[in-house]
Amino acid sequence: MTARTACVLLLLSLALPLAGCQREEEGPLAISGKIFVFNYRVARATYLLTLARNTPLPDESYAEATFENPAGGEPLRIREKIFPFWDKVTLESPAVHCVRKEHPYTVSIRIVDAAGKLLQSLETTVISSMDQSVLPAKPLVVGPVYTENPEVFKADGTVDFSPEKGCDYGDKQG
Repeated sequence: MTARTACVLLLLSLALPLAGCQREEEGPLAISGKIFVFNYRVARATYLLTLARNTPLPDESYAEATFENPAGGEPLRIREKIFPFWDKVTLESPAVHCVRKEHPYTVSIRIVDAAGKLLQSLETTVISSMDQSVLPAKPLVVGPVYTENPEVFKADGTVDFSPEKGCDYGDKQG
C-alpha cells in the first residue's frame, strides 16, 4: 500500500462518519430530486423537483412553489394539490426561457393545509449542466403523430435548429 493510498483511505474513514451526522430534513417532505428538463421535441425547458414524504400530511394539503425566472422578471408560481396516497410529490414549473449553464436558480416551496396554514417551508437552488441554447427555438414536431414541423424542416431541405433569440448565454450567441 502506497502512502498516497493510505492517506486517501484515512481521509475517507474520517469523512464517512461525518456524512452520517448530517441533519435530517425536518417536516413532512424532503427534496429528493431537482433538475432542469430540456424537451427537444417540443422545444421547452422546465424546472422539475421531487419531494419524498417523511411523515403524514393533512388530507387536504398543497405545495406552493416559486421559481426564479431565468429570463428575468416576475418569479413563476404554481400550486399543486398533494394527495394523501402520494409517497412522492412532483412539482414542474411552467416553461422557462434563457436557462444558463452552472447558474444557481432559487426555488422556494411552501407546504400548506386547506386553510393556508404553513406546514413546512423548503428552499433550494437548481443548477443546469447546460444552457438552453441547446434547444431549438421552435418545436421539432407538431401534432399527435409527430409530424415534422415545417418551420424547422423547410421544404427546400434546410433545417433551422437555431436557439431562442434574446438570451444571454455568455460566450455563446443566443
